[in-house]
Amino acid sequence: METLPEPWAVVLAAGEGSRLRSLTTDSRGNSTPKQFCSLDGGPSLLRLALRRAERVVPRSRVTTIAAAQHETWWRGETGPLPDSNVVVQPRNRGTAVGVLLPLHRILAREPEAHVLLLPSDHFVAEESVLERALLEALREVNRRPERAVLLGIVPDEPDPGFGWIVPADHGGAGARPVVRFVEKPPAATADELMGRGGLWNSFIMAGAGSTFLEMFEDRLPGVTARLREALKRDAADAQTTGALARAYERIGTFDFCRDVLEGLEDRLSVLPVPPCGWSDLGTPDRVSRCVERIPRTQRSSRRAGARANLAQAAVALRLCSSP
Repeated sequence: METLPEPWAVVLAAGEGSRLRSLTTDSRGNSTPKQFCSLDGGPSLLRLALRRAERVVPRSRVTTIAAAQHETWWRGETGPLPDSNVVVQPRNRGTAVGVLLPLHRILAREPEAHVLLLPSDHFVAEESVLERALLEALREVNRRPERAVLLGIVPDEPDPGFGWIVPADHGGAGARPVVRFVEKPPAATADELMGRGGLWNSFIMAGAGSTFLEMFEDRLPGVTARLREALKRDAADAQTTGALARAYERIGTFDFCRDVLEGLEDRLSVLPVPPCGWSDLGTPDRVSRCVERIPRTQRSSRRAGARANLAQAAVALRLCSSP
């Protein structure tokens, strides 16, 4: 029987959720990042993502990256995790830096670690389908640790609002080489991509930590070195995180797909995932459509707490915008 090394999971929860501010801003102008909101009165999206990680990774090896200015929201959601597994960055510097900081922390503890990257603001109707794909991606990384594996969702419609991955057509099952990325194409192009076997880019990935780090060193060498040095300086003085804060003041904002992955397609594979009701909840319309996938019996038993309820907000916005 194949034995896999126990991986780590990084749940990415440091974003601002700007695309859904129309739903997450209250009457006083206060906006809650969507990962801390409930889809329909149940657990927050972050809590659901942590549970998703725990389906394939022991809780002691689940980490999350959060922003210091969001502590009011994430403190109550990350309680089950060890304190050392909550990585707090001084400010949001984009998804690339949001991946790099916890990656440095994990590799300092375990240089041979394999790592799952999971966004915290997704909806998945059929978690068991995604769970099987996550396990298969980890097996693929174990077989070929020099390649990182993206999960590409088999589309059920040619949605131009998603990023797409074009895989190589090698005629077999399992992971395939990545040919190129296409970010939010025109509708006609999305239709063409779907017909050619294109996949939605879920931004869910698995890879050897060292492979991810090599990608960062190739594409963002200055940022990678600056964060490494800052963490070393702060480790030498356990009472402060001053070096990291100063490093964040000097580095720019970078996107993981655009600034790291694109251009390194020869080191990437994509694993097709059957349709599982996945969405990145990037628009109010997608929120409404995802709520429709929740069984009515489950919806009626949910009780909205103090956190923002995306479904109620989406309905209100739709009503307000109706002629």
